[in-house]
Amino acid sequence: MTASPSPAPRRPAALAFDVYDTLFPLAPLEWRFRAAGIPRVLMTRWSDHLLRDAFALALLGGGHSFEEVARGALRDITGHQIAPAAEDTIIEGMSELTERREAPAALAAALEAGLKVVTLGNGDDGPAHALMARSGLDALVDGVLSCAAPNSWKPSSTPYLAAAEALEIDPDRLALVTAHGWDVAGGARAGLVTGWSAQLEGRFPSVFTPPDVTGRDLVEVVDGLLALK
Repeated sequence: MTASPSPAPRRPAALAFDVYDTLFPLAPLEWRFRAAGIPRVLMTRWSDHLLRDAFALALLGGGHSFEEVARGALRDITGHQIAPAAEDTIIEGMSELTERREAPAALAAALEAGLKVVTLGNGDDGPAHALMARSGLDALVDGVLSCAAPNSWKPSSTPYLAAAEALEIDPDRLALVTAHGWDVAGGARAGLVTGWSAQLEGRFPSVFTPPDVTGRDLVEVVDGLLALK
């Protein structure tokens, strides 16, 4: 018996951009780790620890805020020896990141093509709102959506489906733009069109089904999504 081929993805009516390490690189936080007296090599461990806990919450349906999870990961990787002021320095830095150079052009291209544009990060939308406002990118999106309202985290299907519902479109008309392979996998499972930017991982993780569109950066991904029929 031969399986039926998956339908070709259609040109989306809306785009949802992931936030951290997609629109806003986390790498500049390294200097805040140094300023806090924490070895910079622990930043990667912290990021991985944060994602681990977020994935667990995605399965368990945890209702913690993004900040709570980020602070908990910091305390865990430092053996709960981090000073409150140092912890605040790093967390505050997450609202002061600089957008990727091509991010404004990618968002503008989608808007100019008549698509609705939103962000869909993990956790609550407070830090994302701060980043978008500080960078001026809030003028290039129709909304900053939250995963916290349904008490769920990506890559569970709920946030992706909630985003489609908020935009009043079917999931297959919403495209996810992300630099994370695991995010692509979650979006695809929820029925979204998927676009992956190679800026972070370089090569798409082999354990996941490839995205519908791949690009070297956000502009290439948006261009590829707009080229779908």
